[in-house]
Amino acid sequence: MKIIIAPDSFKESLTAIQVADCIELGFRKVLPKADYLKLPLADGGEGTVDAFLQGMDGEERYSVVSDPMGGSVAARWALIEQGQTAVIEIASASGLQLVPPHKRDIENASTFGAGQLLRDAVAAGVRKIIFGLGGTATNDGGAGIVQALGGRLLDYQGNELKCGGAALTRLARIDLSEVDPQLKRIKLVLACDVNNPLCGTEGASAVYGPQKGASEQQVKSLDEALDSFYRVCHQIKPDINAVFPGMGAAGGTPLGLAMLFDCEMKPGIELLLETVGAKKLFKATDFIITGEGRMDAQTLCGKAPMGVARLASAVHTPVLGIAGSFGQGVEALNDSFLGLYATVTDSVPLSVALMHAEKNLIQTASNVASAIKLGLDTNSSLY
Repeated sequence: MKIIIAPDSFKESLTAIQVADCIELGFRKVLPKADYLKLPLADGGEGTVDAFLQGMDGEERYSVVSDPMGGSVAARWALIEQGQTAVIEIASASGLQLVPPHKRDIENASTFGAGQLLRDAVAAGVRKIIFGLGGTATNDGGAGIVQALGGRLLDYQGNELKCGGAALTRLARIDLSEVDPQLKRIKLVLACDVNNPLCGTEGASAVYGPQKGASEQQVKSLDEALDSFYRVCHQIKPDINAVFPGMGAAGGTPLGLAMLFDCEMKPGIELLLETVGAKKLFKATDFIITGEGRMDAQTLCGKAPMGVARLASAVHTPVLGIAGSFGQGVEALNDSFLGLYATVTDSVPLSVALMHAEKNLIQTASNVASAIKLGLDTNSSLY
């Protein structure tokens, strides 16, 4: 029997690789002779580099770059496909996790470090860059990336703006004359799992700003700043569309990227599954186990388990889901999975669930394997 284990991470407790290891351990207790293939996943956020390196041959790299507040961080990225493609997580340079809560300053946080990562990838001679969006401390529309790659953001007196989203309210002109022209020859694929526009009530500032520490007044001013940035960008590149789904991802970062690169936006999980050749793997297996920390109605919106379920359905392979817990609307997933299992109930406090996440997941996986074994034994007795 062949079984593929393809989960996302359980946020705040287990990485995708750790989740896959726990599920395999639980299954091996019941089905020790099965052939297991672990394929840890990510939807464009944290864990994207790990997922690509786990799913295919590659080389990890590190670059010392600016963190969101102007400090320094050793950011990890990867080269795959014989060095022709780079994989970068924006969060490795500009992530919220890099800034302690008491030091977070969304108005001045910048994606400058992410631009430095892109610069290093370009210098490595790649033809394509997979750029995972998600988990940033920033709300600068990717302006920091433009600045890191040679662009000059100028106010009405011709002075360069400092980094950060708040400064964009004073933007009058963008000078791209010093930007390396070869950037346009590199295909930039944005791995994204959200559909938010750049501005407005569903935009980057309103939806994600409060999660990064923005006050109500800061949300308003940052939204106006992004709109100012967009208007100046649109004068240079009229085909940029502020309401394009996903433009509000990672604090509006796709806006700045679109000024410099030939960009394409794809759901992160679909991009990963396509790149690692998952369709062929799924077709040649008996069962697929997927999951994430919390499965609910939001899982339908481009999350990793749903991407797995859709691809598995296309090749007629049964898929089971294991979650840390279930949330509101989880019943909407029933038609897409052969079975859904949670490691804890809602009555268990979150702190307790996180503390025992590994133990609970191994036990749940063992229970799922027992159900599969029972089904196999029952079917074999009929013949």
